[in-house]
Amino acid sequence: MQESDKFINTPEGIAQSGLRYTRDQWEQILSQAEGYVREKPTQSLLYAIAAGFILNQLPIRRVLGGAARLLLVAFKPAILIYGATKLYQAAQREEW
Repeated sequence: MQESDKFINTPEGIAQSGLRYTRDQWEQILSQAEGYVREKPTQSLLYAIAAGFILNQLPIRRVLGGAARLLLVAFKPAILIYGATKLYQAAQREEW
């Protein structure tokens, strides 16, 4: 078994091969998109304008703002519960 074969079976090797595969796929997608734009520039521009208009109409800011507020509201009780649990664990250790 070669040294490179041993590396592939490690978590780092799996992550590296996954990253390499993703990079290759992304480069392939970009080259296909570039080819399409070069073949049909007008249609590509119209698609880009339509996609921009649709994305502009989506309430992304509102959704992200609502999610952030929800996380902030839920964060305080979570910290309280975590602190109470740690206090209980410390009290249990001192009893023994």
